[in-house]
Amino acid sequence: MAMTVAASSSVAVMIPRVTSVSDRFSAVPYLPPLPPRSFGRSSFTVPPKLVSGNGSQKGELMKMRASSSDETSTSIDTNELFTDLKEKWDGLENKSTVIIYGGGAIVAVWLSSIVVGAINSVPLLPKVMELVGLGYTGWFVYRYLLFKSSRKELAEDIDSLKKKIAGTE
Repeated sequence: MAMTVAASSSVAVMIPRVTSVSDRFSAVPYLPPLPPRSFGRSSFTVPPKLVSGNGSQKGELMKMRASSSDETSTSIDTNELFTDLKEKWDGLENKSTVIIYGGGAIVAVWLSSIVVGAINSVPLLPKVMELVGLGYTGWFVYRYLLFKSSRKELAEDIDSLKKKIAGTE
């Protein structure tokens, strides 16, 4: 009997005390709600605390707008892009070959994503593949990028590959 009383009293001690909502969040300081945002405009406001000046400016909000007077930004003319693509498409002789190669490239990307997903689901294989990739990257850097003569050799190999693809060689 003494054994069951001791066991029941230890169970009573192990039940956690349920805290109320006010007890749990009493240490969190009060934060004022955020002002509503307007996503349709291209302007943003700076809180009055960040505006420098005398005390009379605290009530005002400073608005800044992005200007398009920056001459270094490049804009793409879509009409020029489409006309250029149309000219290149009209200049092709074997349009069916281009369509077949493009479709084959899309299918190849799709199949490779399936294969990568399957490899990624095998438990230890993704880490092994990362190690293989790091090893190959290290070898490539040592073989082609570390020394000046090997960089020249890589540039020559790339140029010869470009000529083979373009058909000028």
